[in-house]
Amino acid sequence: MEKLIITAAISGAEVTKEHNPAVPYTIEECVREAGLAYKAGASIIHLHVRNDDGTPTQDKNRFKAVMDAIKAKYPEVIIQPSTGGAVGMTDDERLQPTELKPEMATLDCGTCNFGGDDVFTNTENTIKYFGKRMIELGIKPECEVFDKSMIDMALRLAKKGFIKSPMHFDFVMGVNGGISGDLRDFIFMRGSIPADATYTVAGVGRYEFTLAAAAIIDGGHVRVGLEDNVNISKGVLAKSNGELVEKVVRLAKEFGREIATPAEARVILGLK
Repeated sequence: MEKLIITAAISGAEVTKEHNPAVPYTIEECVREAGLAYKAGASIIHLHVRNDDGTPTQDKNRFKAVMDAIKAKYPEVIIQPSTGGAVGMTDDERLQPTELKPEMATLDCGTCNFGGDDVFTNTENTIKYFGKRMIELGIKPECEVFDKSMIDMALRLAKKGFIKSPMHFDFVMGVNGGISGDLRDFIFMRGSIPADATYTVAGVGRYEFTLAAAAIIDGGHVRVGLEDNVNISKGVLAKSNGELVEKVVRLAKEFGREIATPAEARVILGLK
């Protein structure tokens, strides 16, 4: 079985310090949280950036400042910027970090109701536009899928040449408006991707560690972090992203999975 790639989603665009004081806003806080996650065993840092007041931004200069600061201290780590941004941003606004030519970036593969009046919009043309841009810039897309229909969309667009194979998916499960985080649904999603594809599971909230265990056993990969879950256990706030990663490492050891280094993750994902 392949070694386990752990991704740390250190901040997201919606979670705040009111939810958990460890959520990073400033450049220094992002470096701290990325470092704690990396030292604990994460190979990939899934990155949203904020202004110092916590406002989400897709400004490429802010991304560059954060990415350069992380790389200065942890040059081996893979940084995966989000092109999801925050609800209401335009396509070109969301695509700004791709101009920095990262190794990977996220590619959201469908529209999702996030609750209330919040709709995370990704039209077919948006997905094509993002996919084409990533091919042009040599960026490996992580296909973010919130339900089965988004897998189907990604596969259709791959056949049309907008996403290269072998594909890499991130099953985001347990989000309001998306598929649940039940084991039944994980099996459904897992059985819907090509045999040569790789996948990561991001269980949101209470689903984080049960789905992590399922992915570890199945041979997949895991995403954890304060973006997805601010607690280390029910009612107990996580002290850092590193603490969340450490819990996944303990689970992996129990099930006999070794943890991939960033260099090993690059080989598994076809980044080099």
